[in-house]
Amino acid sequence: MRSNRFFSTLCLRRIALNILLTTVTMAVNAQDAVVRVHANQGKNKINKEIYGQFAEHLGSCIYGGLWVGEDSPIPNINGYRKDVFEALKTLEIPVLRWPGGCFADDYHWMDGIGPKENRPSLRNNNWGGTIEDNSFGTHEFLNLCEMLGCEPYISGNVGSGTVKEMAQWVEYMTSEGDTPMARLRRQNGRDKAWKVKYFGIGNEAWGCGGNMTPEYYSDEFRKFNTYLRDQGDNKLFRIASGASDYDYNWTKVLMKNIGNRMQGISVHYYTVKTWNNKGKATAFTPEEYYMTIEKCLDVDNVVRKHSEVMDETDPEKRIALMVDEWGTWWDEEPGTIPGHLYQQNSMRDAMVAALMLNVFHKYTDRVRMANIAQVVNVLQSMILTDQKGTGHMVLTPTYHVFEMYKPFQEATYLPLDMECATTTTTEGKSLPLVSASAAKTEKGNIVIALANVDLNKAQTIEVDLEGNNISNVEGRILTSRNIQDFNDFEHTDVVAPKPFKDAKIKKGKLSVKMPSKSIVVLKIN
Repeated sequence: MRSNRFFSTLCLRRIALNILLTTVTMAVNAQDAVVRVHANQGKNKINKEIYGQFAEHLGSCIYGGLWVGEDSPIPNINGYRKDVFEALKTLEIPVLRWPGGCFADDYHWMDGIGPKENRPSLRNNNWGGTIEDNSFGTHEFLNLCEMLGCEPYISGNVGSGTVKEMAQWVEYMTSEGDTPMARLRRQNGRDKAWKVKYFGIGNEAWGCGGNMTPEYYSDEFRKFNTYLRDQGDNKLFRIASGASDYDYNWTKVLMKNIGNRMQGISVHYYTVKTWNNKGKATAFTPEEYYMTIEKCLDVDNVVRKHSEVMDETDPEKRIALMVDEWGTWWDEEPGTIPGHLYQQNSMRDAMVAALMLNVFHKYTDRVRMANIAQVVNVLQSMILTDQKGTGHMVLTPTYHVFEMYKPFQEATYLPLDMECATTTTTEGKSLPLVSASAAKTEKGNIVIALANVDLNKAQTIEVDLEGNNISNVEGRILTSRNIQDFNDFEHTDVVAPKPFKDAKIKKGKLSVKMPSKSIVVLKIN
């Protein structure tokens, strides 16, 4: 009897132990990722200019995108396409970069002022050889920025322009005095000077902006900058033409040779597989998708290393890093004009946008502006308009990411730690399957963005706010049945935000169940 009771007790203990181990295993496996938000450690503001846009005279970005002219049958406001204008107004874009890009160093601003019938035309040598009639110039751009309530960012012509030309442009735009260029502006119908804060001294000086060495460009910057005089109370934020991708030496030379003469230095980073085989925007394999995500996330290394170079001479981070061109770059859509860079925009592009913005938030102590390329009809655009003259417009998945992320503008970045599953790419690299960012708004709410990169598997994510009380959570989700899904003029809402209900408060933490290939933004009270 004692023996039987002994073995019975032993069996019960083993059963209890198995139940305990099972419970522990279930607890461990109850979530696929853990995000710990240090909600009380926020220091740096996420500049709204990180959500900046880029409008180049390229394809139908300006003509047919932003501008149709006052006499167009397409509804317009003083020549600005009405539906596009209203969509950008809703987006609350903070800054708009113009006129390029490569076009900037072929652009002579005096060709774009005065009566439109008197403005000379030119050939767009960089983008398809299109004839540019200059009907959209300085007045049209700066008035648009005023109407949108955004800061203008002007790219000045160093490559083919002169010091005098650039200095006179600054005077024309910003002088309130009785100066020659201010008088010319008034003659052309604008009495009050515009406020122009951001001014780029050249663009891609290493390439289409002059094929210069960093040493030579540094000298050119110093020369041009000498004559860009602040007019009245308008103070220029001077931005040097910085590096492409991984050229850290370019940044090093400019930091040494230009230094505090600039307030910002640019870097350009495109998510592109290879330049001679970019791939299709909406027809791609899972392997190509994960390669895209890998390339996208490598921007973290690029921003970090450029920042480290800048830290060597600017440890106080007075000089800003401006990622003033970024985005996906695919093959042009069949049947469109070569050189106009018109591409569709799928759920994959939305994922790239979310991941990039999450990285920019992380480095907001150094990254003060970013400008996605481009705002309408070009590369990873916010908006597509029908080029057949029907007047149709569609919002892209990328637009919806920017709209969902609006609460991050001017919020305080909150550092976080994350543990999540990974996948291995075809090149043997480890790729995290979850991306996250968090911030505290001026009203004291916490906003969290989560992206589940996995194409097939839902992710349960535990969000820990370090003991901060959670009284309420609401959210929105962007996802689709297939990662290749996109919006077109016949199907405008295939990829569109919807209310998100799968964030639950459990013991002071959040449990978030995200479908595969999805982006969620949560607002927590």
